Formats: sequence, structure tokens, C-alpha cells
Amino acid sequence: MPVLVFCIIVSFMLYLFYKTKYFRTNRPMEKGWLSGKSAMALGSFVLFFGINQFFLELSTARIIVGVLFVLFGSASVFNGFRQYKHFLPLAVKEAEVYEAT
Repeated sequence: MPVLVFCIIVSFMLYLFYKTKYFRTNRPMEKGWLSGKSAMALGSFVLFFGINQFFLELSTARIIVGVLFVLFGSASVFNGFRQYKHFLPLAVKEAEVYEAT
């Protein structure tokens, strides 16, 4: 399914983008914030990849792998969102302190 392939590619590109920004920053709270965003992007990559497995030729192994990918991807998106929500106000406060000095 071309829509899922597009989503897979975009989510992997977002993962690479956020991970690159993570390694380039020196601020600890911003690192946590970017880590949450990259976890959500990687989780969506795995989630879309698992969903895509159900549209290919079905077999028992493919269904099991697809279900596992969907579960792990969903868990990664959920945990990444929790991390993102936790670090967002801290990163904003940290940015205000760095810009004030």
C-alpha cells in the first residue's frame, strides 16, 4: 500500500532528523525533549511497518511479526509522547535561561 510506504519513509526521515538534532545540542533538557520526539518517530516507523505487513501475502509468521511490530511501535510512540510532555516545559524554561544570559 503506497500510503503506508510513504508514512514509513517519512517517519524514518523524521527519526534521523530528530536524532541528528539530539546529538548536536548541548542542553540537557532539550536532549530529553528531542529524545522523546525521536522515540515517537521511530515508534511510528515500526508501527507503520507492522501495519504494512497485514496488506502483504498473509502467513502465520507474518501476522505474528506484524502484531509484535504494532505492539512495540505503539508502546514506543506512547512512551515517547510521555517523555515529550515531561521535557517540553523544562526545555522551554531552559531556553529562556540560555537566551537571558
